[in-house]
Amino acid sequence: MPIWQVSLAFWLLFLAVLGAHALELGNVAQLTTFGVIFASIVIEALPFILLGALVSAAVAVFVPDRVFARVGGLPRRLQLPGATLAGFAFPVCECGSVPIGRRLIARGVHPSAGLGFMFSAPILNPIVLISTWVAFGGGARGAEMVAGRATLGFIVAMTAGFVIAGRDTPLLRQDPRADGSEPCADGHEHQDVAEDRGGAFVGHLIGDLLFMSRFLMLGAAASALMQTFVPQTILSGVAGAAVIGILALMAFAFMLSLCSEADAFVATSFTAFPLSAQLGFLVFGPIFDGKLAAIYGATFRPPFIRRLLIVAVPVILVGALLFGAIVT
Repeated sequence: MPIWQVSLAFWLLFLAVLGAHALELGNVAQLTTFGVIFASIVIEALPFILLGALVSAAVAVFVPDRVFARVGGLPRRLQLPGATLAGFAFPVCECGSVPIGRRLIARGVHPSAGLGFMFSAPILNPIVLISTWVAFGGGARGAEMVAGRATLGFIVAMTAGFVIAGRDTPLLRQDPRADGSEPCADGHEHQDVAEDRGGAFVGHLIGDLLFMSRFLMLGAAASALMQTFVPQTILSGVAGAAVIGILALMAFAFMLSLCSEADAFVATSFTAFPLSAQLGFLVFGPIFDGKLAAIYGATFRPPFIRRLLIVAVPVILVGALLFGAIVT
């Protein structure tokens, strides 16, 4: 994010606060409720956003490509499950996982394995699972949501990787940049850095932190607006229909384009929706949302997004319904 955008956002927020104080809007019950919900989501999620940005920057700068390329040495039948499970060990953001998946495929790893890692890492990594447990209050309920998210995320990643890469048609576009670097939605590049690793780490950290924080603010504001100003009868009507409720939150996950380190704090605020719909939100968002649609379009050939949706939507829908039937 350019510095002028940061400055503009700061002064707009400052003027908004001054205006609200001058108009005594703090006395309006709905605005007070909005502020409390918005602030609680942001405050709870920010530590995980910071931790995710730190780890993502460290992986991008200090972990060499050969670590990922070792997956290509596995027998082909083991590459897909092995790469998908590797998502537990590499906490990277959604936009960071796409360049890594592309790099794996370009270096000879079976395409299904590269896709399996790309889809699983933003869901299965430990920072995301811990933040999910915390967001849902810890204890048994938090553990249920962690187990549901990890299990369904693994199944979707495996299935999508297998189906999309099952054909012999090439998946990748030609190198989008002459220097071989990988563009990311937040404007920085995920690539190997031979010199000035400290500076590169700080650059990645700031870029990831600003990028993830702005989507967190958007998600927190949208959630607070929905809970404060949308009549609960409307939400209850949508949430009461199991299939429609799940599809509605999946669509909301696409529009909000949150980062997986913080999306659980937004999901748990949708109190009118059942846990099954919240699970659909948590699994679908890290696999396909607005920012990922742009990155996928620049990385893969046109049929990729269509195949992904054909696989991911029904698998997540069925999985969330089964989860809802098991967990009460």
